[in-house]
Amino acid sequence: MPDYQTIRGISTFEYEEKRSRFIASAAFADTEEAALAHLNRIKAANRTARHNVYAYVLREGGRTRYSDDGEPASTPVLEAIGHAGLSDVIVVVTRYFGGVLLGTGGLVRAYTAAASGALQQAEIVSMRLVTDCAVTVPYPKFEQAQRMIAAAGAKLQEPEYADAVTLRWRMPAGTEEALCHDLSELTRGSAEVTISKPLYAAF
Repeated sequence: MPDYQTIRGISTFEYEEKRSRFIASAAFADTEEAALAHLNRIKAANRTARHNVYAYVLREGGRTRYSDDGEPASTPVLEAIGHAGLSDVIVVVTRYFGGVLLGTGGLVRAYTAAASGALQQAEIVSMRLVTDCAVTVPYPKFEQAQRMIAAAGAKLQEPEYADAVTLRWRMPAGTEEALCHDLSELTRGSAEVTISKPLYAAF
């Protein structure tokens, strides 16, 4: 499955047009439940706002949803997410009306500017299909095993020391076979690597 890009955490951006305030909030959301929870938090925090226009794009199943919340602005928030090339993200743009009508063109520009601003402020992360692995080796083989794992392009965690040393690491899914073979040879077949099911994670 291909890598994809998303954002870490939440980012905000405010845009003003003719005294109307457009406050955008972009958040990581990898499920519909998470996206709707963020939307509801924004609505609850902005009860006096005129509109909450939103869109979200989920990688799983290619799920996309948007609402203009009564604004004649088509899909500028959804288009901003698409232009940024992101998935597993929701953007909500809250509008506080400033008393001057902006017209359809003005609204599209304002919602686009706010949504794009929030995404530009966000920390972009690449998500890869990875596996979490672990192996226990005797102390005399510890440093060599650690070097092998690092050389395989894995991200090592802190070792766990007991009667032997347990090494844990994360690596791109599908690249484990050669490393498992090398670790088995190093320990003369005594080291058994455990490998998790593939999952998407920042890497």
